[in-house]
Amino acid sequence: MAAKAEKVSTFIWEGKDRKGNKAHGEITGTNPALIKAQLRKQGMMPQKVKKKPKPLFGGKKKITPFDIALFTRQLATMMRAGVPLVQSFDIVSDGAENAALQELIQNIRNDVASGNSFANALRKFPRHFDDLYCNLVDSGEKAGALESLLDRIATYLEKTELLKKKIKKAMTYPIAVVVVAIIVTAILLVKVVPQFETLFQGFGADLPVFTQMVVNLSDWMQTWWFVILIGIVGTVMGFKEAVRRSQKFSDAVDKYILKLPVVGDILDNSAVAKFARVLSTTFAAGVPLVDALDSVAGATGNAIYRDAVFKIKDDVSSGTQLQVSMKQTDVFPTMAVQLTAIGEETGNLDEMLSKVAEHYEAMVDDMVDNLTALMEPMIMAVLGVLVGGLIIAMYLPIFQMGQVVG
Repeated sequence: MAAKAEKVSTFIWEGKDRKGNKAHGEITGTNPALIKAQLRKQGMMPQKVKKKPKPLFGGKKKITPFDIALFTRQLATMMRAGVPLVQSFDIVSDGAENAALQELIQNIRNDVASGNSFANALRKFPRHFDDLYCNLVDSGEKAGALESLLDRIATYLEKTELLKKKIKKAMTYPIAVVVVAIIVTAILLVKVVPQFETLFQGFGADLPVFTQMVVNLSDWMQTWWFVILIGIVGTVMGFKEAVRRSQKFSDAVDKYILKLPVVGDILDNSAVAKFARVLSTTFAAGVPLVDALDSVAGATGNAIYRDAVFKIKDDVSSGTQLQVSMKQTDVFPTMAVQLTAIGEETGNLDEMLSKVAEHYEAMVDDMVDNLTALMEPMIMAVLGVLVGGLIIAMYLPIFQMGQVVG
């Protein structure tokens, strides 16, 4: 039975360098003795080595997809420079600021150092390394071209995460406007309008229709605000749960979200960009086209494109050209189909798919910038109408009273 691997921890050390100057720092390892040996190899004379205490509040930072992309890029750079894989892990780990990422890298490093393959070591952490990542690393190891594959994976991750960030920005902005508008209006109706209502009761005259509507709405909000709040929270949570639990409902949401103005176009172009980026990366890695399409289907991020990719896979399996099948799905834009056709005819499919991805990523970038520019005046207009309308409603009786007195 194999011995259980020791847990990697972060240690704080103090000592002197070769010149006798005081030095200190942090380093990851399994125990103080090995830490001291590692420091001596680096020319340090360690005097104190102790485990770094855990913080009282909060824990380790989460490992984000950007962290994985940076780890992959640094590892590819180290290997291209001729640094051995295990030593590359040590260098990248020492440079990582995220303690959780350091621990992850050291666990992978120890697994590889004990004789396991890099791909199999990664498969033990499916939360951070998906099947596509592991399969590409496996292909690189078997082909003896791990550094070039890691470079391609890093590019794929960087582009994909950047695209996701832009999509999130495009989706978050309109939602933020609506939420701010609702909160401002609710505060005015619950806190400000009642103060004016008390003033109006002393007028002894009928209120203007618009003012009376606002006062009635304020009374209703004060009485039922908790029901409204529970209703909004319940609706949001119910929607998320329905999307998570029901594949049919999730697919319907994906279908109708593509029909939304502006946002739908952004999501449409991003799905095409993801399709081209993943297929280019997997095909260039030597993965057969039919197998590559399996990875692509889940990476597009939309049910419409997922189903289209599965149909393409069936067609390609039966001998149909990729560009012909893409055209028959009636989902992909003409330019994407034409560039794919050129790639198939010239034998440079991965290169042309990469150009398709770059083109549609640039389109998404431009559309998000345009949406942001468009939303700024819309925010002012919406807030102006809501706040201005409430102010006018409150001051109408005062204006009328002034005219009577005059």
